[in-house]
Amino acid sequence: MKNIYLLLLSLFTAGLIKAQSMNIEKKELVEKEMAAYSAKMGAGNINNNTLNYDLQYQRMDVSIDPAVLQISGTVTSHFKPSQPISNIYFDLNNNMPVSQVVFHGQNLNFQQLSTRELKIDFTSSLPANVLDSLTIHYSGSPFSSNNAFFNGTQGGNSVLSTLSEPYGAQDWFPTKQSLNDKIEKFDIKVTTPPQYSVASNGRLISESILGNGQKLTFWRTQYPTTAYLIALSITNFIKMNDTIGNPPFPFVNYVFPSTFSNTTSMNNIEWTKTLMNTFETYFGAYPFRNEKYGHMEFQAGGGMEHQTMSSMGGWSRSLIAHELAHQWFGDKVTCGAWNDIWLNEGFATFGEHLANEKLLMTNAQFLNYLLSEKNYITSSTGGSVYVADANLANINAIFSSRLSYSKGGYIVRMMKWILGDTVFYQAIKDYHARPNLAYSYARTADLNASLLQSTGKNFTEFFNDWVYGQGYPTYDIRWKQVGNQLTFKASQTQSHSSVSFFEMPLPIKVTGTGGQIAYFALNNTSNNQYFTENISFPVASVQFNYEYQILDRNSTVTQDSSLNTSEIISNNFNIYPNPAKNELFISGLKKETEFAIYTADGRLVMKGKTQNKVNVSSMKKGIYFISLSDVHLKFIKE
Repeated sequence: MKNIYLLLLSLFTAGLIKAQSMNIEKKELVEKEMAAYSAKMGAGNINNNTLNYDLQYQRMDVSIDPAVLQISGTVTSHFKPSQPISNIYFDLNNNMPVSQVVFHGQNLNFQQLSTRELKIDFTSSLPANVLDSLTIHYSGSPFSSNNAFFNGTQGGNSVLSTLSEPYGAQDWFPTKQSLNDKIEKFDIKVTTPPQYSVASNGRLISESILGNGQKLTFWRTQYPTTAYLIALSITNFIKMNDTIGNPPFPFVNYVFPSTFSNTTSMNNIEWTKTLMNTFETYFGAYPFRNEKYGHMEFQAGGGMEHQTMSSMGGWSRSLIAHELAHQWFGDKVTCGAWNDIWLNEGFATFGEHLANEKLLMTNAQFLNYLLSEKNYITSSTGGSVYVADANLANINAIFSSRLSYSKGGYIVRMMKWILGDTVFYQAIKDYHARPNLAYSYARTADLNASLLQSTGKNFTEFFNDWVYGQGYPTYDIRWKQVGNQLTFKASQTQSHSSVSFFEMPLPIKVTGTGGQIAYFALNNTSNNQYFTENISFPVASVQFNYEYQILDRNSTVTQDSSLNTSEIISNNFNIYPNPAKNELFISGLKKETEFAIYTADGRLVMKGKTQNKVNVSSMKKGIYFISLSDVHLKFIKE
């Protein structure tokens, strides 16, 4: 999707100004994305009428003159019914008149419905699991207001392009655009006046001049593709054929003549080679190596991650990074519902993080960039990254630059902090390589299952807080040094009632009076939690969230000589098993300690004293909290 960002509110340093300029240039694209979505929305994530077949191949053979907002020709679809069917539905806007449907040389009856569907009736029932095909003849003028199929001029020459996300594919060709069935193979044949070039997905098979003087361009993609990523752009392009990656594969760019003469734009396009090497290092091999990567210029503004060939309305390096990252996250693995759009946009935004960190910024500039993102994300206390209501009425949440993009990207960054760089990058390589997800669709639960399989870490609680929940934490960190022991007390308040507590490892940097440095990650699982760490030098200062590893706002760090270290239960207090059936064991208690168990809504159900275990066999199944002094831990009674 378009790389779209925010208007930052204040300037901090020269590095921050650089980060701001990168974001400001993309702010207007949010509005454009929303406008396109508003016009196209109405179908929902799944069209139930198309669930009874697998669309395996489509061949588009159409005529287009970019000076005229019109398309005419045929689309042949190969499909395999999952059950016996007597009719078949395709998504097609009803302002695109169908003239004929041909099936095994015979014409079929069809209806164009007000629901923007084409219903085709077979003369007899088709059997399940048998591949079949039909050809739809159609023509029309797609709604230009939908921005799915639009034209204009550049340098005095006509240009026509497509941008189908999320439901615009049906505006210009009959297809199946529900987020549950990728098209395994797609051929695009476009006839144009001879002065134009056509850019599209996959490999260029041929360009030829026909007997009538028209030009036929043939592109083919053999990777599974979701319908909204099928695209083309047509004008008098300057075509650049090169290689990229190691080992190399085709790097193909179709740019306007004005761009070709712009040194900065051309340098940034060339920089894509460096970026590809970096992304392949951290994300894994580029997913479409057997075909190409490249860019085709269009006039929609911003960018769009069309598979194997991103459509570009600008040439900033942040935009290039965002759209390239989408090839792994959004194209190879596509969100399985628009509710989970953060799986596309959050990971692509993290691609910007990675480009900034490794290639574009000094460390100070990168930290200022992260600070600007963190401040923007926490500028409002509400709103979830998961879009519970993914329909037109909630469009501002679907294309929220603060939530779907920036907070989504920061959630990925926090996953990296929790796991560590090496484990994290291997885990996300595993994620897009899993057989059930590669070149298919994923939901947040699928990402969680993949992370658990790769790392043994269950992110359910994390996603409940950060993806499904709202808001952010504010921390009050207190510290006290006694000899070689450094004590911390971490208290937390939440900005929104949807999250009772954000369980996170807390990043702590300790600086000694002689310049010594020590780092700690405090596993904060309950409020007002104490930690003790050994330290070999006098402490001068303590810094929290020193590299903006996690989201927070207005947190404070205070040296507190009155901190009551006698309240500390243990350095490594823990409970197990969790869930517990009969007995809940407690490790790390230094002495017999009073405890209390509360229900999730705060009702006291048990209290007493213990040093190693509590009998919970008589308690009902559910979620509880056990409190020992100022330590509170959640457990499940099964």
